[in-house]
Amino acid sequence: MTSPTLTFAAPPTLAFRLGPRTVAAARAAALAVGGALLTAAAAQLTIHVPWTPVPITGQTFAVLLVSAALGMRLGVASQALYVVLGAVGLPFYAGAEGGWTAATGSTAGYLVGFVVAAAIVGRLAERRQDRSLLTSLPAFAFGSAVIYACGAAWLAHSLDVSAEKAIELGVTPFLIGDALKIAVVGVGLPIAWRLAGDRR
Repeated sequence: MTSPTLTFAAPPTLAFRLGPRTVAAARAAALAVGGALLTAAAAQLTIHVPWTPVPITGQTFAVLLVSAALGMRLGVASQALYVVLGAVGLPFYAGAEGGWTAATGSTAGYLVGFVVAAAIVGRLAERRQDRSLLTSLPAFAFGSAVIYACGAAWLAHSLDVSAEKAIELGVTPFLIGDALKIAVVGVGLPIAWRLAGDRR
C-alpha cells in the first residue's frame, strides 16, 4: 500500500507550464527554496552608492522573475524565506550581510517590499499579465513601484528624514537600473511563454 502524496495546485505560471494541474508539495517547496537562493545570489551583485545607505543590487530583478514564474503563493513563500534566512544570520542580503540588525536596518522596507511585490506580481502572472509585452511591462513596473514605496517609507522613518529626502536616497538613484531590469523581465517572459508553446 503506497502512502498518499501531498500535492500543490499548480498555478498557471511559467514554472508549471509543462506540468500537470497538481504537483508534489516537495517540488513546490523546492521551487520556493530555489527562488530564495536566486534572490540571495542576485543580492551579491552589489554596487554601493556613496550618498545613500541603499546599494544597487540585482535583487529586484530576481524578485520580479521569481514571482512571475512561481505565482503568488510560491512567490511570497520564496521571498519570505529569503528574508527569514537572512534575518537568522545567513549572508543572503546585499554584500553578504545577514542577521537581525541587517534585517531591521535602514533597508528593511525593501525586504518587506519584496514580499508584497511578490504577491502582486505573482497574482498578475496568474492572470496572464506576463505573457504579452503590453501587459508585462506595466505589471513589473507596478511591482517595482511597490518595492520603492515600502523601501522609501521605512527609510524616511529609520533615518528620520522627509519623504522627499527618502525618495532622493532610496528611489531616484535606482530608476535607470530598475527600468532596465523591468525591460529585461518584461520582454523576456513573453518570449519564454512563446518558446514554451503559449501564443495567446
